Amino acid sequence: MGLWRRTHPGNLRSTGFTLIELVIVVMIAAVMTGIAAGRYGQALARYRADHAARRIAADLALARSEAKTTGNSVTVSFDPAQDRYQVFNVRGLNNPESGYSVALGEAPYGSTLVSAALGGDAAVVFNGHGVPDSGGTVVVQSGAAERTVSLNADTGRATIP
Repeated sequence: MGLWRRTHPGNLRSTGFTLIELVIVVMIAAVMTGIAAGRYGQALARYRADHAARRIAADLALARSEAKTTGNSVTVSFDPAQDRYQVFNVRGLNNPESGYSVALGEAPYGSTLVSAALGGDAAVVFNGHGVPDSGGTVVVQSGAAERTVSLNADTGRATIP
């Protein structure tokens, strides 16, 4: 017979995939895609909350530095209802003629300003020596991820624990 195999008329075995095998492969791929999408969403929420918290901490440091440099007081006022904050007596980064304002609800942050508790109100004033009138916390959230920025009342340093 050599290399040739003889098939019998009753032997109809196919070398392709069955419909059940294809359905199982598609179901496994769908489950893996669902898991990956969920993890991606969680990672994106953590990134956005971290990014917003780092921006707040950096802007508090900027306000402190600007107050020390100019000898004038600088106020940072938070508005949780609008998911934004303003830094007064500092020029805007994008437009020096306008005020310095950051909208946390917009891209790239996509976060919510949950609360700003800075000595009984939602604002902190750095005096001409860079010392804040109060300390406290600012909380931002994106999805299930939440970050807190702490402002030390003695040193004026902002940290993200």
